[in-house]
Amino acid sequence: MKKTTTQFKKNPMSRIKLSEISSTPPPNVEKSRLKKEFKDLCHELDDLQHLMYAQSKHSLLIILQGIDAAGKDGLIRDVFKSVNPLGVKAQPFKKPTDEEMAHDFLWRIHKHAPEKGMIQIFNRSHYEDVLIQRVHEWIDMDTVKERYVHINNFEKLLQANGTHVLKFYLHVSHAEQLVRLKERLINPKKNWKYNPSDMEEREHWDDYMKAYEDIFHYCSPEIPWTILPADKNWYKEYLFAKKVVELMRSLNMKFPRLDD
Repeated sequence: MKKTTTQFKKNPMSRIKLSEISSTPPPNVEKSRLKKEFKDLCHELDDLQHLMYAQSKHSLLIILQGIDAAGKDGLIRDVFKSVNPLGVKAQPFKKPTDEEMAHDFLWRIHKHAPEKGMIQIFNRSHYEDVLIQRVHEWIDMDTVKERYVHINNFEKLLQANGTHVLKFYLHVSHAEQLVRLKERLINPKKNWKYNPSDMEEREHWDDYMKAYEDIFHYCSPEIPWTILPADKNWYKEYLFAKKVVELMRSLNMKFPRLDD
């Protein structure tokens, strides 16, 4: 049976070229000032999360994507370390289990969508199924394009249910990634992160960049991606916290009252 052509909406914005985007802070940025602002943002995030949890009207899904050693784990730890753990969940998505592979690719994702009042963080996400599987040609491009459509519809469904979605790509340079991967061999505190396959995946760098650029272009134009320069952790953390706090401020949340 002949496969029909998949239709999907393109992002009206010009295509993002990662090679043209810096992975480092601008030269005129004052590190000490931003680190102070970052602390203030983290305190405000704590207050806003408490408000979201109490009101139980909105939920927030934060999607973190990035190449190996881009700093996803550290970003979650350093930004959310002062937030009440009752209102925040972090879910990593690694290689699918046999049970997960027996279902559609969104099955393991959807059950971790946040309930109202919660912040849910995806450390990797449904986008892995149009990244690694595409790069290694475990699926063909027709399947990739079909999955773009399913992803767009999935994220629209979340929005229709009161979930706000923020998507971040941690943009680390090829050179900085190598430094961090080597550090996992040298630093005893980071040995547990070492995986020989990470070096093998580096050989597919250009293919991953192309796959990401297509994701930015075709997936959910209504929910734009934020590209975070990730070579310097302090700058990445500041930009990330600022974006999250700005979104939560915009919700104009209020504590429920007895007379409500």
